[in-house]
Amino acid sequence: MQIVSALFVENFELRQAPGPSTRIDLKGAMFSMAAPSSVPVTIDPHLVALISCAPDEAGSGVFEVIFRKGRAEADEQIARNVSPFTVEPGKFTYRLVRGELEFTEYGQIFAHCRVDHGSWHLVPFTLLPPV
Repeated sequence: MQIVSALFVENFELRQAPGPSTRIDLKGAMFSMAAPSSVPVTIDPHLVALISCAPDEAGSGVFEVIFRKGRAEADEQIARNVSPFTVEPGKFTYRLVRGELEFTEYGQIFAHCRVDHGSWHLVPFTLLPPV
């Protein structure tokens, strides 16, 4: 299985389309946001990941997300989420992670995402000073 895409979003909705087919409406895709107040502050952005399962794969796996202060696996971990999932072989699924991220300073973090023990897929997120 592989991660097709992962983004921070404000909201998303699933809807049926002819076929049968499913549409995913992503709203407010973002890579940064202004802090709601001065640091220290905790925010809880939604990370949505789309995962593809090949027809010859088993259809079960574990989605892991580690929020880190940098790109390297050795960088400080600030939150972690692990969730098992199943998907019909040959289909797609999504995983939604709502991280509670504590920021003591403005700057960038990275969501390190993977399925099982596969390659990491990094998604940047920057917290900006309040407006």
